[in-house]
Amino acid sequence: MQKSRLTAATLLFLSAALALPMPASAINLDPPQLRSDVTLVAQQRKEIPSKFKRQVVRLSTKEKPGTIIIDTNNKFLYLVEGKNRAIRYGVGVGREGFGWSGVVKIGRKAEWPEWRPPAEMRRREAAKGHILPVVQEGGPDNPLGARAMYLYKGGRDTIFRIHGTNQPWTIGLNMSSGCIRMMNKDVEHLYERADIGAKVIVIGPGNRQGDVSFDDKGVDILRTIFGG
Repeated sequence: MQKSRLTAATLLFLSAALALPMPASAINLDPPQLRSDVTLVAQQRKEIPSKFKRQVVRLSTKEKPGTIIIDTNNKFLYLVEGKNRAIRYGVGVGREGFGWSGVVKIGRKAEWPEWRPPAEMRRREAAKGHILPVVQEGGPDNPLGARAMYLYKGGRDTIFRIHGTNQPWTIGLNMSSGCIRMMNKDVEHLYERADIGAKVIVIGPGNRQGDVSFDDKGVDILRTIFGG
């Protein structure tokens, strides 16, 4: 009789547990073959590796102060500050088939920018069952995050941007459609230091950036401790 009561209690407990809603982290709305360009904000459940957090580093390069170097292979963006001085940020970059390289410039900047997904992206997402807006106003739910720096080539918008993200767990990953993603606090930090007209070197597939020399010698311990 006691064994029967225990079995019944166990079954009752399991039934109640199965009736509970699953946490958002356990729900994947997109099967792998239908993965979206736009990840839902609710899917964030991952700590960013410490190496992708903003740091001052010793960077050997011939590029002038104010130049931005983006190493898409290692997922780092460098803002050159002077001889052997740079700020390094972790970034997210284009997924397979969407990577690129070249030398561009910051053509304009915007705070809490609106998002206008390209027609090609809207068609691609519609084929997967995701309807994207023609325009989404800026704000915390906007995929461009808190700031955007628009990359131009020959005076024309390339459609690529350096921007914030409402998906910070994608930093260090190949997830975007070619834009360079940063944590919002980092893109705000860079935004205040990067000028319109600044040279941006994107090192990636195709080697279209040409010859560029830089050597990351690691964290600048003295500056980290004492500042300056």
